[in-house]
Amino acid sequence: MSHVTDSRDLRPADSLLRTIYLPRTADALAFAMCTYGIPLLVLATTNSAALTGAAFALEWMPRLAAFGWAGSIVDRRGAAIVFHLASLGRAVALAAGATLLWLHPSGAVASVTVMALAATTGVLTEFSYIAAETAGAAAGRRAGSLAHRVQAVLIGIDQTATLAGPALAGVLLLAGPPPMLAVITALSLLAALLALRTPPSLTASDHRRKGRPGAGLLTGWRTIRSLPALGWLVTGLTVSNLAIGILQAAGPVIVVKHFGQSTTAVGLVWSAAAAATLLAVTICRFALDRLGLWPVGAVCAVLASLACLAAAQAPDYLSYLVLVAILMAADGGLAVVLRTLRSHLIPPEKFGSTLSATILILLLPFPVAGLLTALTPPDALGHVITVCAVLQALGLLCAFVRLRRDPALRP
Repeated sequence: MSHVTDSRDLRPADSLLRTIYLPRTADALAFAMCTYGIPLLVLATTNSAALTGAAFALEWMPRLAAFGWAGSIVDRRGAAIVFHLASLGRAVALAAGATLLWLHPSGAVASVTVMALAATTGVLTEFSYIAAETAGAAAGRRAGSLAHRVQAVLIGIDQTATLAGPALAGVLLLAGPPPMLAVITALSLLAALLALRTPPSLTASDHRRKGRPGAGLLTGWRTIRSLPALGWLVTGLTVSNLAIGILQAAGPVIVVKHFGQSTTAVGLVWSAAAAATLLAVTICRFALDRLGLWPVGAVCAVLASLACLAAAQAPDYLSYLVLVAILMAADGGLAVVLRTLRSHLIPPEKFGSTLSATILILLLPFPVAGLLTALTPPDALGHVITVCAVLQALGLLCAFVRLRRDPALRP
């Protein structure tokens, strides 16, 4: 594994492309194809809606449970080695799965294989994601005042993968499960090889601390509590995610039942949202150069709140699509602010644990949103979304009022 030298720091754009952006691109595309492609694979192999839902749960339950372990191991061993081993392990698992499905395209062996793939890739993908995020944050720290540019590019990579990954997985699955798994295997192997170029996320002094007990989610939680700026921003975004989760969970019901559109129209909403987020992240990258974190974050918070409130009262499908796209674009801007802030504030030796705790907190509203959607009659969903939008506005308002004079969000 190569170390970053002074000569490489003189060519930051070239160095970042080879050591951070290319490995992240390969891993993000494999991440998206696994997340959306494995449930499709289960449905194609077993023809069972129940097993498809179970596969989705098998992807996410171990993934959520792995947050603490992933952060702790990244803090102890460094991002590069965890990134490499997780991507390599995913490639091996997918290659074995492709071979088994080629030999046994249907039946009990095929069913067990695809369900095992769902659980295995979920855990390994979480490890590679935490490691890649930690490497990106380390690059942001090295970039100093231009850290937001690094984070904007990383979010752009993630959004592009989210846009392209599911479609690519669906197209490849038309040729059969083995070809789809073979492509994800190749991407995972490429990510593992490129990860060898990733610079160390830990310094020598950090390595001396790696044997300390207490790493994991508890360490991450304590670190968040010790950093008021990060804590307030995470709190505001967690409340905001409840409103976003409701819109995601209720989207099919709203689009199909309320607006009378097809299921394809549901996907179009989120494709438009992903495209709008890419544009917003690009704009925020330049806005942050001139204005700093707080003004850009405050504008995105206002846009997100207004768009969500309006989406709850959208009169037709087109206006609903536009408002959801604006909401997700504003949320993308807030993500740039959050990722830049945490790359500046979190100590390097605790970054993996704190990142894991942060992501886990931000994801907790989504299952709550799913439960709310399941318990709410379709005719009352608009009222629930309105209430959640009001809570979102209040949460973001409190967060950014509290952070108005915080030096961490000022130039």
